[in-house]
Amino acid sequence: MPERMLKFVSVPQQQPAKRGIDERRSDFGEIYREFAIPEAQVQSSRCSQCGVPFCSVHCPLHNNIPDWLKLTAENRLEEAYEVSSATNTFPEICGRICPQDRLCEGNCVIEKGFESVTIGAVEKFITDTAFEKGWVRPIRPRVELERSVGIVGAGPAGFAAAEQLRRRGYQVSLYDRYDRPGGLLIYGIPNFKLEKEVVLRRWRQYEESGVHFVLGAEIGSATPLSQLREKHDAVLIATGVYKARDIGGPGAGLTGIVPALDFLIASNRQGLGETVAAFQSGLLDAAGKDVVVIGGGDTAMDCVRTAVRQGAKSVKCLYRRDKANMPGSMREVKNAEEEGVEFVWLSAPEAFLGDEKVTGVRAIRMHLGLPDASGRQSVEPVEGGHFTLKADLVIKALGYDPEDLPRLFGAEGLEVSRWGTLKINHRTAMTSLPGVFAAGDIVRGASLVVWAIRDGRDAAKHIHEYIQNQPALAVAAE
Repeated sequence: MPERMLKFVSVPQQQPAKRGIDERRSDFGEIYREFAIPEAQVQSSRCSQCGVPFCSVHCPLHNNIPDWLKLTAENRLEEAYEVSSATNTFPEICGRICPQDRLCEGNCVIEKGFESVTIGAVEKFITDTAFEKGWVRPIRPRVELERSVGIVGAGPAGFAAAEQLRRRGYQVSLYDRYDRPGGLLIYGIPNFKLEKEVVLRRWRQYEESGVHFVLGAEIGSATPLSQLREKHDAVLIATGVYKARDIGGPGAGLTGIVPALDFLIASNRQGLGETVAAFQSGLLDAAGKDVVVIGGGDTAMDCVRTAVRQGAKSVKCLYRRDKANMPGSMREVKNAEEEGVEFVWLSAPEAFLGDEKVTGVRAIRMHLGLPDASGRQSVEPVEGGHFTLKADLVIKALGYDPEDLPRLFGAEGLEVSRWGTLKINHRTAMTSLPGVFAAGDIVRGASLVVWAIRDGRDAAKHIHEYIQNQPALAVAAE
């Protein structure tokens, strides 16, 4: 083992420095400062280079993490980038937004007293350096093929599939309803976690690679899915899920109670320099308001931290379980607490107060009961545990479900699962329609970006095999 590795016993874990709390509360810039080369080398040298790397095992992409950590420790950064990008379409994005504390870093074999390797920060550093040095180049396939693939949805799954298919030489068209590609990477995730230029530079790389973007395209309404099937040799649906889960109860229809995605999209569009009527009118602007966010996932964390930056008077997060059972990243919870967010644990909303506009949330204390069939503790109300929170703006961050997909895409033969997601053959990623594939959240339900990348890459492989196995479409791609 090279002398420069295994330094976790002598070198403490160090994340990149954060900007000051007052500074980061006042703008939407990313909160973490960049690693310098010496810092990245030192932190990479803490890797134990274990025989069974659980960091890789628990990464959905099975990234070769110990390999690129070792190369970084040896200052072989271009090679580290090549190894990292071989399995991951967007290492710089995963390094910023993946919940590493639940995935790679959370499963590092280094004992807790020594703390895990800072994998995410090094991953981000490697690819940001690669962009700065010009190592990230347009895709140039060895052979240009005549066959084409249409991809509906230019989010992480669609991007990942497009990159893989283009490398094989296919003519790829990406269709998206928005005016910029990226999906939730652009419109759902705030800048303080992922600055938009990080996504847009990938867009430019893919355009230079020959990927054709068709933006502002409403597939299923203005353009029926059948039209894409006629135009392309295969179609991939990778649109994600956007239908917000709702919450009932008295007063649920009052003005000032809004879905999380509406709030985040308005904020991101404002940040992109657009004029958003609902934001300008104050409906989706948290400035000067008492804000209550309902939910405990990463979307809820995005909402509370966005509200802080918009100048909210107070921001509270209402969650029915305790901190240990929260589905969101603990790192994000800590960042939110530092920025002044108050968490109201073990509490659930019962009703919303107000005449026409919401003025408060009536909630009830909860306690954790016995585990249910999934193994997770049930939640039960505490008798007499009612209380009220003042609220001018209530944001519902309860997750997302798919819409009526056959109707949405104008394809009645498109089968869905009992959860409303697209049903696919998991061996081929194909839907019930021949030549139509699906990947990402539209199949698995709302999930992590890293899983969408994995699904998109897998779908690209299946699409290639499908085209190769069609007698009329057979091509010599490899």
